[in-house]
Amino acid sequence: MLSSGKMNRIYDSVEPRVMDNDMLKLAVGEQGPQEEAGQLAKQEGILFKDVLSLQLDFQNILRIDNLWQFENLKKLQLDNNIIERIEGLENLTQLVWLDLSFNNITVIEGLDTLVNLEDLSLFNNRISKIDSLDALVKLQVLSLGNNQIDDMMNIVYLRQFKCLRTLSLSGNPITQAEDYRMFIYAHLPDLVYLDFRRISEHVKELAELKYQYSIDELKHREHLREVQLEEEQAQRAKLEEYKMAFVEHLNSSFLFDSMYAEDVEGSKLSCLPTVGELLKAYKEKFVIICLNIFEYGLKQQEKRKLELDTFNECVQEAIKENQEQGKLRIAKFEEKHLLNLSAIREEPELLIIEKKIVECSEDISELFNVLMTLEMQLVEQLEEAINMFERNITDMVGMFIENIQSLMAQCRDLENHHHEKLLEISISTLEKILKGEPDEELPDDVRALFVDKDTIVNAVGASHDIHLLKIDNREDELVTRINSWCTHLVDKIHKDEVMRNRKRVKEINQYIDHMQSELDNLECGDVD
Repeated sequence: MLSSGKMNRIYDSVEPRVMDNDMLKLAVGEQGPQEEAGQLAKQEGILFKDVLSLQLDFQNILRIDNLWQFENLKKLQLDNNIIERIEGLENLTQLVWLDLSFNNITVIEGLDTLVNLEDLSLFNNRISKIDSLDALVKLQVLSLGNNQIDDMMNIVYLRQFKCLRTLSLSGNPITQAEDYRMFIYAHLPDLVYLDFRRISEHVKELAELKYQYSIDELKHREHLREVQLEEEQAQRAKLEEYKMAFVEHLNSSFLFDSMYAEDVEGSKLSCLPTVGELLKAYKEKFVIICLNIFEYGLKQQEKRKLELDTFNECVQEAIKENQEQGKLRIAKFEEKHLLNLSAIREEPELLIIEKKIVECSEDISELFNVLMTLEMQLVEQLEEAINMFERNITDMVGMFIENIQSLMAQCRDLENHHHEKLLEISISTLEKILKGEPDEELPDDVRALFVDKDTIVNAVGASHDIHLLKIDNREDELVTRINSWCTHLVDKIHKDEVMRNRKRVKEINQYIDHMQSELDNLECGDVD
């Protein structure tokens, strides 16, 4: 086997190649089946999306490129090239086996979409760290021999791969570490093969005893991390649920806090006498209204969901009932039709045959009319259901918006009231300052606002404007999003029904055409 250095010296004398369409077509053509089907494929051209295996070894490829069309590829061989980066594999989501051995790769990357990968070879590269494999949840075989891995913590990283059974690290500095094998046996207890040797259960047990304390500590940390990830996942799921109800972040002081996050003047004014108490009371009342919006939003979302689920059930029930009627009509037709066909085949008299064929043709036409009538009845039934659903959901959304706007108006009323009180306190403070009798010492940046009445009125007004804008923006966002949701939902329902109808009409026509064609062929045969 060639060493990494020798491989590089060999390739230094050869011009690097580009992975272009010509190279890919040639490779696909050469590797395709050699029998008649394969020759035909060569003549007519092979679609890259149909290729399951691709071999591109010893091509002096410098950069992975132009593989985006191989969306169903299962096996990719890119070994013995001069590739420096793992890239261009994003679309190969069906890939199971990947060989990138004997290249010049220094970092593991670009594998985030390869969720079905089971076998990965990065043998004989320049990799010093095992990471960026998190997405490879099905990984069973990992070959990383002849690289530059020297830290035992890389082994701990591999604990997350529950399917990993075969690992190769021979030829890395890490293998020179004391207890290299025992450390791996203990930390990767499900491993079956290490460096091409099967691991005995007895040795695994010894390793587990030796590292029991550190493994217990590691398991404890992993458990804590797992709990944390589950909590984060639950929080994300809740957030998505709240977003579906259009009331995310309204179950806390988030909106109120955001009003003051960019309000420099308001923050300064909060240190005025009695403003702290005023602000506390304001926040409590404001958050209660937000919570009311939040709870109301969740309840309305449940009602909208129930309305949609009920509608979908009604639609599916109507379609099923209609299909059952159609199947019964087809079954009766086919029973009679088969008997007629048998009679025609056995009938020696040409005139009687012609008469029976006409009768069969009339039966086919009658079946067509029956099936199309059933479909038209279903279209009318579903159209009525869709229109009723559209009215109901539109009314629900309209009522929701109206009540939300009423609650948001209460938030504005609180803000207006707070603004008036703050303005009174600010002007009173200004008068005391001008008289030289302030209640308490004020910070310099706050005192700078109390130069004259216009300055302090402008400062209080600017704070008020910021708060109102935040409230308005949140209300506008909610209204826009739920209106958009409603519009898209109704449009999709209408489009889905159009597509269903077209598909059903096509099915009916294809079936009737087949029956008529079968009859025509029988007629031609008998006439002949």
